[in-house]
Amino acid sequence: MNGHQEPPMDLFSLASRAATRALTNDELEELNNLNVGLDRNLGLRYTSIEPGKVISELHVNSKHLQVVGLVNGGVYASIAESTASVAGMVAAPGKVVVGVNNNTDFISSVRSGVIVAEATPIQVGGRTQVWQVLCTHRGELVARTTLRTMVLER
Repeated sequence: MNGHQEPPMDLFSLASRAATRALTNDELEELNNLNVGLDRNLGLRYTSIEPGKVISELHVNSKHLQVVGLVNGGVYASIAESTASVAGMVAAPGKVVVGVNNNTDFISSVRSGVIVAEATPIQVGGRTQVWQVLCTHRGELVARTTLRTMVLER
């Protein structure tokens, strides 16, 4: 050891790293530990972040279900927006990315298990981006989102 200690990471630093390479497992853990707000309340975890693709997962529990025991549609829209927003920050290092339109199609219902969300770009510009997010459960498509984001200065 040379006594040099890495500075603590923040979301912007991790997104900038991911703009050129996949984040390591330690970096993903650090990002997941930084999670606040809705992501933390939902239990959303990022499992892969690299240029052009972000993958997250959600372990379904009772707080995600609507009255008849199915995952609430808002959960799909939320995990898609979060996942694509992180992908947008990777595509625009040092910038803030916010969702401006979220169109989510619910394809099949889920009661339990793990939902995996994968965000990939449709269009990445300097001011706006469009992302596709596919949510799967046991390998089957259960929801599809198109998210438009706006890129803002910090």
